[in-house]
Amino acid sequence: MYTHYQVLIVGGGTAGIMLAAKLRREKRHLPIAVIEPSKDHWYQPAWTLVGAGTYNYPDTRRDEASVIPAGVTWLQEKATEVLPEENTVRTEKSGDFTYDYLVLAPGSKYDLDGIEGLREALSKPNVCSNYIDPRKTWSTLLNFKGGNAVFTQAASQLKCGGAPQKIMYLADDYFRKTGVRDKSNILFATPGSTIFGVPEFLATLQEVVKRKEIIVRTFYSPVKIDSQRNEVHFKLLQPHKQPFTANERLLERMEGAETVVIPYAMLHLAPPHVAPDIVRNSPALAVAEGPHKGWLDVDPHTLQHKRYPNIYGLGDIAALPTGKTGAAVRKQAPVVAANLLARLHQRQQPEKQYQGYSSCPVITGYGKMVLAEFKYDNIRDSDPLISRFVDTTKEQWSMWLLKKYGLPWMYWNLMLKGIM
Repeated sequence: MYTHYQVLIVGGGTAGIMLAAKLRREKRHLPIAVIEPSKDHWYQPAWTLVGAGTYNYPDTRRDEASVIPAGVTWLQEKATEVLPEENTVRTEKSGDFTYDYLVLAPGSKYDLDGIEGLREALSKPNVCSNYIDPRKTWSTLLNFKGGNAVFTQAASQLKCGGAPQKIMYLADDYFRKTGVRDKSNILFATPGSTIFGVPEFLATLQEVVKRKEIIVRTFYSPVKIDSQRNEVHFKLLQPHKQPFTANERLLERMEGAETVVIPYAMLHLAPPHVAPDIVRNSPALAVAEGPHKGWLDVDPHTLQHKRYPNIYGLGDIAALPTGKTGAAVRKQAPVVAANLLARLHQRQQPEKQYQGYSSCPVITGYGKMVLAEFKYDNIRDSDPLISRFVDTTKEQWSMWLLKKYGLPWMYWNLMLKGIM
């Protein structure tokens, strides 16, 4: 087995596979290896639909071996450490691998101990997370008989930050269909200042929330789940600016000066996300302080590491002020590929840069979706071709079809083949 590769990619998810495929298309005989321990490759964007009973869970999985590009070496191993001064990646069982260029694309991981009681709560039948097991979310919806349905998210960076809202809107539709909505309260509690950061899409989502009679609380950060009492504790992030007024329907109460306790009959939560240990525990690679602490320290436009020019970051691991989504990878991978190939051929660096594009297909109900596309600074960045025919700031049935049928097909047949 070779132990040196011109390009070594850590991570065989969307980012790693798409980049490997693009590089092989451009330079057929380039020695590339992907380090990835899992035998499964998942299309996670469809898990929202799985959680609402409208997509088949097995259809979101393929064998990892089937998506590795032809000619690329798959090292079915776990990378444990990067030694950037030595151009070396250490693995759990197979020893060290060296590289000319390294691309870190290990994604993100869930910190189930980041909120007190979360790990235990997830073992209960009325607490679920589409991020972890969308089949359980669907089971929870099926068994919901009324009361408080609380949807919330951790005060951390998240992949697909709109996911906690999407399943909430679908749950509202489902509860109305099954006749339990009139004896239910739906609460969306977010640590953020608003339900969506891009003004053009925010206006539509505010109309959706109003129409569905959803209670929204901002600057609410979940800090504890008491699964014995079926209560979730929120820290008020701006206690002096948000005087507490109890909602009688929710049966909420204050504990101390900064904590609100709300009972739940059902709780859906996006867990805290952190960078994988290989980056988070490396002072040489990670951002040291600030909102991106622990994530890979890269240039926001070239994705090149700020201290090691032969290292690039791609996908969720990158410390970027934009949404962590597969759509972002679709725009990032061509930039990294172009820069890598230019360096390999000792050519002038290309002008192609990443402008922060990301996308959040916000499902607002069965058969309805808002295609929210944006870039750095929360500036709308909608596809000009689609926008000629469809107002993507509004709920559209055509965008629902894109989400349920078009995007999965594009993912398996175009993105992972390096065509997009």
